[in-house]
Amino acid sequence: MKEIIDFILHIQDHLISFTSAYGPLVYALLFLIVFCETGLVVTPFLPGDSLLFAVGALAADATSGLNVWIAAIVLLIAAIVGDTVNYWIGRKFGAWMMRKFPRIVKPSHIAKTSDFFVRYGGKTIILARFVPIVRTFAPFVAGTGEMCYRRFMLFNVIGALLWVGLILPAGWFFGNIPIVKKNFELVVLGIIFISVLPIIIEVVRAKLSSKKEN
Repeated sequence: MKEIIDFILHIQDHLISFTSAYGPLVYALLFLIVFCETGLVVTPFLPGDSLLFAVGALAADATSGLNVWIAAIVLLIAAIVGDTVNYWIGRKFGAWMMRKFPRIVKPSHIAKTSDFFVRYGGKTIILARFVPIVRTFAPFVAGTGEMCYRRFMLFNVIGALLWVGLILPAGWFFGNIPIVKKNFELVVLGIIFISVLPIIIEVVRAKLSSKKEN
């Protein structure tokens, strides 16, 4: 767990080291991270937003060896394929997994994601792209609930385009500003905080509502 936290907080440094050592294989690493975060319910802890921002910032440096267009295409494909795989896992094995592996497919995560579906409907697939944990479980819950596949794919593609299309350029334009570059760890923490803010708001609202009912 300590290694994961270190990777997330120092993600730009790790990407620089990996790119220097393995060159183009960095694109395979990027695909793997995003695919696993969006496609496998067992890896909701992997970085998503901070990874996109860091990739954009790194690609803006001409000496990094990272091409922003190739990175964008790889990340976009990974995000779409990941959600698609997760949808079918949920559709085929969702109920069984929730019953058989409650410690892995945590009921609390499912409940939070279900709340988003109740509140936002199918648009949850788009909004979830910007919310850690919910991003991982949204396609799974959509599959478990047998959401229309064509409708799901529409939201899936739109969400992926917005997610990659907004955060990657943000890293490109702002990641190398001296104050951002100097305090990149704090920026990563800020991105994580902003990402989980919707979950915090929903939890607070739920607690306030339950108090009023009581």
